[in-house]
Amino acid sequence: MSDNLLTMDEVCKLLDKSPATIKRYARENLLSSVKEGEELRFPEDEVKRYLAFSQRLGK
Repeated sequence: MSDNLLTMDEVCKLLDKSPATIKRYARENLLSSVKEGEELRFPEDEVKRYLAFSQRLGK
């Protein structure tokens, strides 16, 4: 498992979602996140897993 953490901008681009949506996903535990200071960071493996899942659903 990778320890690489992605920024909000990187996650928004990968998932093609707005920052508000990504924050909601984190708040609702749809995506794991880590708070570094004022910034949210997202485990790369988790984001890729979510992307693969959402693609299988056709969204």
